[in-house]
Amino acid sequence: MLASLRKAGSLARAASAGQRRFLSIHEYQSVNLLNSYGIPTPKSIAAKTPEEALEVAKQFASTGCVIKAQVLAGGRGKGHFDNGLQGGVHIVESPEQAKEYASKMIGAKLITKQTGAAGRICNAVMLAERRDPSHEYYVAVLNDRNIGGPVLVASSQGGMNIEEVAAKDPNAIITTPIDFENGLSKTEALGLAKKLGFKSSGAEEEAAEIFIRLYKIFKDKDATQIEINPLGETSDGHVLCMDAKFGFDDNAEFRQKDIFALRDISQEEPSEVEAQKYNLNFIKLDGSIGCLVNGAGLAMATMDVLALHGGNPANFLDVGGGATPETVKKAFEILVSDPKVKSIFINIFGGIMRCDYIAEGVINAAKELSLQVPLIVRLKGTKEPEAKEMIRKSGLKIIPFDDLDEAAQNAVKLAV
Repeated sequence: MLASLRKAGSLARAASAGQRRFLSIHEYQSVNLLNSYGIPTPKSIAAKTPEEALEVAKQFASTGCVIKAQVLAGGRGKGHFDNGLQGGVHIVESPEQAKEYASKMIGAKLITKQTGAAGRICNAVMLAERRDPSHEYYVAVLNDRNIGGPVLVASSQGGMNIEEVAAKDPNAIITTPIDFENGLSKTEALGLAKKLGFKSSGAEEEAAEIFIRLYKIFKDKDATQIEINPLGETSDGHVLCMDAKFGFDDNAEFRQKDIFALRDISQEEPSEVEAQKYNLNFIKLDGSIGCLVNGAGLAMATMDVLALHGGNPANFLDVGGGATPETVKKAFEILVSDPKVKSIFINIFGGIMRCDYIAEGVINAAKELSLQVPLIVRLKGTKEPEAKEMIRKSGLKIIPFDDLDEAAQNAVKLAV
């Protein structure tokens, strides 16, 4: 169940061997979505310039506010910017201080445990009124494979990494199955609120209503995950969603135009964005061997064989069974645009995919791009003889192999 909480991460995407873009949106966008369903949050306003941050902070003069870098990554508070600023979340004491923080955050890259060393660009900040909770809870709505449907996961130990809580005290996690069609009943929601230990009947009522409405968003908007951490109970007895993370199913883009219009491609790997335009399943990795393969299973096996021989793949790339010479050429362009790539390994099994289409795309790309990187090619299956003849006649320095192990060994050797 808790593995589902990590589905939006890049490692899970790579392991699933397919480019499923579980869309994430910024915190300020999540707050707006929550508010549109009547779910209470601290008042929050986004700013995209230091001057805007100054004006927004003036609106919170009576309560004070918190400024948060809007970057699609966890661990923002413990991260650091490439300009030296420590932390992506700060308490603000004055409008002038808000402007100062914003000037250092906007346009800089925030580096957290989830972004990798390159970090991610911060294009906006969110300023939120200070509402200090007396107790913090955790709540999430997601799909649970074991149960075969949606569940609401909750804990009275919020404001921290929920997986650490689950590891230390599994009994602290309460999982409530949700009827897909009807959602949570008021009785179920109130029962969960009582189990969590809210301090007053009024707070229990507010929490229960939040649980019910969170599932309504989940279903209405084709979400894959809604995570509220923390869900705060304030000293005056109210319950607020203090932080929110959403994930949405990319297969629902055709009917969730308003949600997918919120996508921020500046937070994504540019090569992956380019690949999506051509329906290429591409995930950038950190190695030096570019891979172009057809079929997710063969792509994973190719990466494993490279690793077995001491190599590191620079990417996962499945061109699929319906690739044309044009899409193969684009895939090749994406591979050679990575300066880390020292050799390219093309491993094709021609079932639905025709080997001659691959050969044509590769030859065209190699000629146009004046390829300098060693190119190792293994083609088996449909139109294999024709493809090999095309490569032979091309006059290009393309190194052909029939044996997978031998091809992988040479790809590793030439990538040194």
